[in-house]
Amino acid sequence: MDPPRSFHGDSFADPFQWLRCADDPAVIDLVEKENAWADHVTAPLRALSDTLVSEFKAHTVETDVTVPIRIGQYWYFDRTEEGSQYVSHQRVPVTLVNDESPAHVDAAPLSPPTIHADRPAPGEETVIDENAQAAGEEFFSVGEWAPSPDGTRVAWLKDTSGDERYTLVVTDIASGRTVDEQVTNVGYGVAWSADSASVLYTRVDDAWRACQVWLHVVGEDPAHDRRLLDEPDERFEVYFEQARDPNWVVITSASTSTSEVWLWPTLQPHHMPVSVTGRRPGVLVSAEPAGDHLLLIHTADSREGSLAIAPLPQVRDEGGAAESVDYSTWHTLIEGDSQGPRLLDVEAYESMCVISMRRDGQTWLEYMTRTAPTTPEAAAASARQHRPDYAQIWSEPRAVLPGAHDNGAVLTMNTVGQLDWHDRLILVECQSITQPPRTVAVDPRDGSAHVLREKAVPGWDAEQRAGYVEERVWVTARDGHTRIPVTLVHRRDAACDGRAAGWLYGYGSYEISNDPEFSVLRLPAIQRGVVFALAHIRGGGEMGRWWYEDGRREVKTHTFTDFIDVGRFLVDAGWVAPHRLIAEGRSAGGLLMGAVTNMAPDLFRVILAGVPFVDALTSILDPSLPLTVGEWEEWGNPIEDREIYTVMKSYSPYENVADGVEYPAIMASTSINDTRVLFGEPLKWVQRLRQATAGNTTAAGRASELGSAAVTTTFAGQSDPTERPIIMRTQMVAGHRGPSGRYGHWASRAEEFAFALSQVGINE
Repeated sequence: MDPPRSFHGDSFADPFQWLRCADDPAVIDLVEKENAWADHVTAPLRALSDTLVSEFKAHTVETDVTVPIRIGQYWYFDRTEEGSQYVSHQRVPVTLVNDESPAHVDAAPLSPPTIHADRPAPGEETVIDENAQAAGEEFFSVGEWAPSPDGTRVAWLKDTSGDERYTLVVTDIASGRTVDEQVTNVGYGVAWSADSASVLYTRVDDAWRACQVWLHVVGEDPAHDRRLLDEPDERFEVYFEQARDPNWVVITSASTSTSEVWLWPTLQPHHMPVSVTGRRPGVLVSAEPAGDHLLLIHTADSREGSLAIAPLPQVRDEGGAAESVDYSTWHTLIEGDSQGPRLLDVEAYESMCVISMRRDGQTWLEYMTRTAPTTPEAAAASARQHRPDYAQIWSEPRAVLPGAHDNGAVLTMNTVGQLDWHDRLILVECQSITQPPRTVAVDPRDGSAHVLREKAVPGWDAEQRAGYVEERVWVTARDGHTRIPVTLVHRRDAACDGRAAGWLYGYGSYEISNDPEFSVLRLPAIQRGVVFALAHIRGGGEMGRWWYEDGRREVKTHTFTDFIDVGRFLVDAGWVAPHRLIAEGRSAGGLLMGAVTNMAPDLFRVILAGVPFVDALTSILDPSLPLTVGEWEEWGNPIEDREIYTVMKSYSPYENVADGVEYPAIMASTSINDTRVLFGEPLKWVQRLRQATAGNTTAAGRASELGSAAVTTTFAGQSDPTERPIIMRTQMVAGHRGPSGRYGHWASRAEEFAFALSQVGINE
């Protein structure tokens, strides 16, 4: 046994700590035995699992295309083909599918062309065929990709193991030939210099922290690559994106509570990035170049964010540095309000900008139009002036789809990621749990909107959807005043009689909003009469920054009690039968699953914990692990802070498993190459749960000492494993998001869903 862990006068002897040693053959042997045990337990569910996969397939138009997005002189879109695991990224020239030139700002807005799934479009060519690239690989994922400004090549990130440490690949589009594949250990982000000769990328350190930005000249030795930015503070991580204004790449270094933004001029790749915001502790800021000025969303004045406008930085002659923007030049366009909407992002185009925000627990979009033209002369004047005449640049904000949430409608709205500076239609994707994604084009000149495409879902047309209700309900938390938003889906004719099965999903961390989105994978359960609920609990971002702050660090337990309170509401209100409630969460949502399993084991019949962060305190106490130092702002630093240590120990799932408790049935799923949550966490958790359930305290120590007999004891010693089994499925070639390829993903999820449904009495 490893020596006891001691912090703040507290000593903890961990009999299963050795299971975090991924290089120990005995650990891998145990993982394989766990998979064999999962095979044994789920064997009777194979027919149901196969049926679910068939239903996933039946609800999917496998040969399909996406709505094209314009970048430069091409429209880019994705194709999927029946029988193919992956997408193929395609494009067509603007000149061959549109009658008018898009180059001039006074021309009519250019709508995306109609691309047919059953035949190629005029001039269509393949940018990246993921199926061809994945040939011979057990796992394959494209992290990001970007076409070169001259349109001849594409840079993309390749992962063939699932550990999200990418290889930078550059491909010649016309021939499909790889022209560069030399740079490895790359993080997220890819962008080009304006001359199409060089590519920006990030490098990750041993802790999988993106800490540097580099410039690689295509075809040259990576040893000659140039480092543009180095972030030494381990709490911060760097990322970047190509601005819609093609003259700039926006680089950000951010922790949970503080960020700094630089601009890198694509026309002058020899220049270093220019800081345009500085770094002020506790202030988050994002910047978007808008032609002749910057648009900034920041929390300097309000935690919910303000929108400001500021001059562009002045880039000096070759070899010189540029001056940072002075805070005194920032001018507020939309003032933050602690009780108002949470401003999240701004996208700037030549003639408009779109602001993403949250209002009343839902997504919301507003836009402003330019009242003064964008010209090179105006940009130069902006850089010279201390206070330009900001009032003459932008109109008042207007709602993109003003009636989207009328009459209590539940709808998630997001922009679709348009990337071209000259775009003058706002493309919005609208969806919910019951509403398949619908792409709407909004003309900012008059606010008119028309539907470009609604994703076809066989067996789920408008008439069938009408048989279900999707609504927002509010649950009062145990403190008596906090109102928790919940998205609830049920049959229209459902009787609230306490007989139905229920499925409660939650996340609640990192200010990530768990918004209602459509998935064909949910339909089989909903169509079997399962009441489905999304719990928008504290720690997430659904209600704004304050909602997040009220569910982290010292008050993290609010996340867990909110979820339990929602679950009890579903049962008490008669929506769900006692002992027929499924709970699901993944990653940090897996921490949620582990915590509520300990806090309310009698409430849930079955727990689905995907890549669960269930040995949280052990991980956050180890700065050598991936992500730990950066996570201290999210969870607190238990090494230095006694209170944080005490709070984390009170909820860390592994350490709070209690002997003799009747726990729910549990299926933990993980991946051997997951970098974000190491597979040793759920492996330890499952052993401890079985030990507690069996009342067996002998299964501790080194595998070399205990051998397979100890493993057999933890499996067979569990009280009635067929009644409430505890199993763990490890994907041997996969990453944090599970197997790659849609059919592999379907099979994995079908096994989990079959396990859950069978536990609540649904076996076919």
